Amino acid sequence: MSRTLILAVIVAGLGAGAYYYLNQPEPTPAESLQSAAQDAGAAVNDAVDAATEQASEAASSIADQATEAADQAGDQVASLANQGQDLLNSWIEEGTLSVQNFDYDAMVASVQDSQLSQDLKTKALGILDEIKASPQLIAQKIEELRTLLTGQQ
Repeated sequence: MSRTLILAVIVAGLGAGAYYYLNQPEPTPAESLQSAAQDAGAAVNDAVDAATEQASEAASSIADQATEAADQAGDQVASLANQGQDLLNSWIEEGTLSVQNFDYDAMVASVQDSQLSQDLKTKALGILDEIKASPQLIAQKIEELRTLLTGQQ
């Protein structure tokens, strides 16, 4: 008998649930529209959140790349300045560049063999040509070379 009672309670519960479900009123057009608007609003919010996150990540990535590029450019400029300074120091130490001594051929060869940028090489060779053409300007031109190769004014 207890099984029958349990079965009757289950059947009655199912029947009551079915009756309630089947007798629910249909949503009004306004309720349907409101529900659809809420669903669309949630979808739009999700899309905006996703787009905002992607834009933020992209901006962060671009900023990181710009910082890295600036750091690399700064390192390259420092490296070039060091190369120019090293070249100038070697000329002074070897005695190939002084007011009393000017070894044009050795200096031209060292500029051409250096790791300097082509622009710096061209300018340095131009100054060396000016010294060769007008040796009386050597003091002034040595200063120009120093400024060019070290990046100091």
